[in-house]
Amino acid sequence: MRWQGGRESSNVEDRRGGGRMGVPIGRGGVGIGTIAIAVIAAWLFGVSPLTVLNLLGGDPGSAPIEQTRGPAPAPRDEGGRFASVVLASTEDAWQEIFRQAGAQYQPPTLVLFSGRTPSACGMGDAATGPFYCPGDRKLYVDLSFFEVLHRRFGAAGDAAQAYVIAHEVGHHVQNLIGTMDKVQAARARVSQAQYNQLSMRLELQADCFAGIWANRSQQSRRWLEPGDIDEAMQAAAAVGDDNIQRRTQGVVVPEAFTHGTSAQRVQWFTRGYETGSVQACDTFAAR
Repeated sequence: MRWQGGRESSNVEDRRGGGRMGVPIGRGGVGIGTIAIAVIAAWLFGVSPLTVLNLLGGDPGSAPIEQTRGPAPAPRDEGGRFASVVLASTEDAWQEIFRQAGAQYQPPTLVLFSGRTPSACGMGDAATGPFYCPGDRKLYVDLSFFEVLHRRFGAAGDAAQAYVIAHEVGHHVQNLIGTMDKVQAARARVSQAQYNQLSMRLELQADCFAGIWANRSQQSRRWLEPGDIDEAMQAAAAVGDDNIQRRTQGVVVPEAFTHGTSAQRVQWFTRGYETGSVQACDTFAAR
């Protein structure tokens, strides 16, 4: 991706402490062997940070809460600036889509953190991976996750990282248009298996929305290079339920799917990328 020199978003909150260096873009970076695949899988299955911490035997309230003092500075390291440029590109894409629909897009805030940080959804932890919190309309990313995505799942490259951010922004769009509320409201009325299906369709739609971002941003910026879309699709395939279950427990249990198979995630990202249409992303009506 030719991202250098692109507009950086003003909606970035860097809680990493003075904008210290994050992981480099692409295939380089620092090692984080202390994060287990099973913990990363918890994020991929949509488990909240609090749930993950409880499962690990920790108390979310026992660790000191990271304090922020005054406005957070704009990120100055390469990883932070890359995330800021990608966020800005999602703002441009979705602002235009909402404008065409006669509505106004309200962009989310991207919180960059290291280790742990508070959110309206509970204590965010690096071990849970990137997540979107509808309670404060913020997406939370510890950039070390991208090294895990590379080393543990073989999904490397800046386009793979951009896909993750665009997917979380897709959840923000779902929050704005009320889709997340509808799925949550249905939770009390359906069985666990039926709710898993709804959750899976929610995730696949976020993948499709990420594809729309790739389509719209490429039209306006021409920044995607040969192989970038393949990188994004490789990342989508890496986080399929079947791939994660096979890696973490050695067996695939379709009834427990909450995000979709690798093939489904690639399919819906591709649909969004090829059409650039929100209407084409109705995963809830699809068979």
